[in-house]
Amino acid sequence: MTTSRLEPRRSSPPLPSARGPLSHGVVSALCERGSPLSLASLTDSDPYGDDLQLALYVLYELHYQGFEGVGDDREWDPALLTFRRALEDRFLRALRDDVPVGSGALEALDELQIEPVGDDGTGVTHFLRNVGRHDHLREYAALRSLYHLKEADPHAWVIPRLHGRAKAAMVAVEFDEFGAGRAEEIHAGLFADLMEDLGLTTAYGHYLDVAPAEMLATVNLMSLFGLHRSLRGALTGHFAAVEVTSSPGSRRLAEALRRVGAGDAAARFYDEHVVADAVHEQVVRHDVVGGLLESEPDLEADVEFGIRATGFLEDRLGARLLAAWRGGHTALRVRKAAAQEAASPGANGELAPRQAQKNTSEEF
Repeated sequence: MTTSRLEPRRSSPPLPSARGPLSHGVVSALCERGSPLSLASLTDSDPYGDDLQLALYVLYELHYQGFEGVGDDREWDPALLTFRRALEDRFLRALRDDVPVGSGALEALDELQIEPVGDDGTGVTHFLRNVGRHDHLREYAALRSLYHLKEADPHAWVIPRLHGRAKAAMVAVEFDEFGAGRAEEIHAGLFADLMEDLGLTTAYGHYLDVAPAEMLATVNLMSLFGLHRSLRGALTGHFAAVEVTSSPGSRRLAEALRRVGAGDAAARFYDEHVVADAVHEQVVRHDVVGGLLESEPDLEADVEFGIRATGFLEDRLGARLLAAWRGGHTALRVRKAAAQEAASPGANGELAPRQAQKNTSEEF
């Protein structure tokens, strides 16, 4: 394994810039600046907005790679945990209000398997395959790196909370995600290779500051479900939703990357998911979800909630990306003054990837 492939998990990222009073309080507390944590703005905060989602993301990252200059013991700081619980409650209440359940977990999975005929799809992967440019794919990969550089880690938390057939099947799928015993095949490493082919920085958490709230929310959902035993059904539903939708979406992304000449390593990440997730889909549906509902049938509503909440947040992210790209500007979060400059088309009417790089991150 090369040094560059080890880079994503070798060191902790720096703390991000705050986006409002909630995230400012968290970042300040982790910097030990003495600023007290305050929930005064929580009632007025958007549960899906930048401030709350960044605050949650930073607090959750203490359970993953942490941050540069922040002690490992802050992971279990009582004040931070109390603050996090309040943010989680607001986020979870909003999701339960906005995501109806009642038709059943397996029915929800069936709905995810309905694919549009031919090129008729209108989602992000259809856009990228059909008309996406190299800069669109770079932005997409930069944003998805917030999850894919730790792929499968949030779902591993559910393993000690499952039993029998569900546990055995979940471990089998996770084993594949972590390279099936081969370090060079760990999916997070394969994604780092994809990023290198696209000319992106592979350091873990590097693109956090340019990620919009919609992206943060999709990653936070996994952490929210994973860190609470009471939400084990929802995490199982989330995992099932990812696996069921992965194979066809990955096929379109591999085609998009080949069309723009991104490189063999870039396409390989998605090629791997086309094959692996086609198998995983059946294992997850019949043995992980089926096994869980067989042993704990009272969790069906939670499994369905996990499936539908995943789709709800992915739809919000997709709408953000497509609105930006179809409007001719970057989907990345940029400084207000720089956003207008980054959205200006070049001489050929296309965005210049390096112009967007200058305005969003030193390395993008």
